[in-house]
Amino acid sequence: MASAQPSTAKRAQIQEAVLAATEELLGAGGSFQDLKIEKIATSAGISRTAFYFYFKDKRELLMHLAEDITSELYSQADEWFTGNEGEPEDQVSGALSAISSLYFEHGPLLRAIVEVSTYDEEIATFWRALLQRFADATTARIKTEQKAGRAPAMPPAATAFALVWMTERTFYQQMVQGAPVDREELVAALNGIWLRSVYGS
Repeated sequence: MASAQPSTAKRAQIQEAVLAATEELLGAGGSFQDLKIEKIATSAGISRTAFYFYFKDKRELLMHLAEDITSELYSQADEWFTGNEGEPEDQVSGALSAISSLYFEHGPLLRAIVEVSTYDEEIATFWRALLQRFADATTARIKTEQKAGRAPAMPPAATAFALVWMTERTFYQQMVQGAPVDREELVAALNGIWLRSVYGS
């Protein structure tokens, strides 16, 4: 007799436990490459066999983690992407501050994603696609600002691509280099670059 499938709620609970355990283990040091599935499973309170019921392999686990954190990051940037309320300057500043806080809260995980992407082409393609979502939203906002006469002439997609990847690389280097510059000053610098690039001021 086949074993019963876990309920949706149970599946979500176990997946969340695995994701949390992975991030906690990464935060304790070591690389994702060296992190063993058995250790992840034990930390999450399940067996190694059970792990494979929920995730095909570590790559799928990492992609799931990447999707979760980028969804959080995107929701913080959505205030500027949509431009529903407030002044653009405040929207950009608020989005970058919130993204900075989330980025460093989940630093070990984001560091693992970036580092694995340097040798795993599937993860690299996946990570680039996630970042492209930010670039596409930024492109759309730049076009909106240009139509409204608030932004000068510029290539929207190229500008968005440069800004998004500059921000990702900046936060990554700030993390791996052990915060060589003050974090508030870093956010202020990025804020100025975004505003000058998009609004010319």
